[in-house]
Amino acid sequence: MKTYLSSCALVLMAGTALPSFAAETSKPLVIESQGSFFVGGETKTSTALSASTTGPGAGDGGDVTINQMYVQFQTPVNGNQHRPVVMVHGCCLSSKTWETTPDGRMGWNEYFVRKGRPVYLADQSARARSGFDATKITAVKMGKVPPSELPNVFMASHQTSWTLFRFGPTYNTAFPDEQFPVQAADELYKQMIPDLNGFLPTPNPTWTNMAALAVQLKGAVLIGHSESGFFPEEAAMINPAGVQGIVSIEMGCTTTLKPEQLSTLSKIPILIMFGDHLGDVPGRLGSLWPTNFDTCNKFVQQVTDAGGDAQMMYLPKMGIKGNSHMLMQDKNNLQLADLILGWIDDHVEGKKGGHHK
Repeated sequence: MKTYLSSCALVLMAGTALPSFAAETSKPLVIESQGSFFVGGETKTSTALSASTTGPGAGDGGDVTINQMYVQFQTPVNGNQHRPVVMVHGCCLSSKTWETTPDGRMGWNEYFVRKGRPVYLADQSARARSGFDATKITAVKMGKVPPSELPNVFMASHQTSWTLFRFGPTYNTAFPDEQFPVQAADELYKQMIPDLNGFLPTPNPTWTNMAALAVQLKGAVLIGHSESGFFPEEAAMINPAGVQGIVSIEMGCTTTLKPEQLSTLSKIPILIMFGDHLGDVPGRLGSLWPTNFDTCNKFVQQVTDAGGDAQMMYLPKMGIKGNSHMLMQDKNNLQLADLILGWIDDHVEGKKGGHHK
């Protein structure tokens, strides 16, 4: 198993690097283009489109589009010099994850664009602007199916988020070295929305949509976080043609892969990143992180043994302390972004990477 340590010097010099960060991020943002579009989707014919008894559409059936994925993008000037980067959010969130931080600082979306990368932000299928298939809810209301067929809709409470995201050992108590801007936690809670993945079929269409987007972009680096952390790998196992690199942040890894799946993943550079305090939250939620970290170390070893380029970037081992689960919003988020950008340059765009170019 490989551990990525060569960028430690960058972080250890963070105190002297802060002025250059400030100068770079204060310049006007110049882009070549921006916009949005959808990937995927399928037509579903249903008689359960409206449970209303009066008004337009009362009792109507017909065709609807479901399982599509909304994508917004910004392309910098001369952005064709680098691979596009696709960022996908985690549970109970949307692509707002990657935008301005809860305390108003620059997020990874803008920073990656400033670093010359075309950035594509996706809302998971059945989440936020991607919409979701509401026909089952309507069918229950119309009495066509029993309420027991309704899937669970998950919403994370403030209390669960605080401990699960490792802001501190107990609600409203922060770790002394906590990097998340806890004074702005209320702004994070506003970002949290119902997780409707229970309405999705198996396999999750977000995986297929991510793979299709990578092909559409003629090659891309896929970044997943938390619930979507292993989605880039799932997308590559569906269709690796456009997946140039994978960055998986803070998730559980699958370690029961078939030989042909490992063979596919061994041809794509993979970076996994974990923050701090993995074993410092008590109770059931606290036990999740050591388990996830263990499975991902095993996954890295499996891919490496298969001849692949897989690396674990464990921040505390690199001397970077206090990072939460939401490390793209932490106070040192731009320094962490530079670590990822450096890895992409070395392993995807440099001599070490490019298996699918």
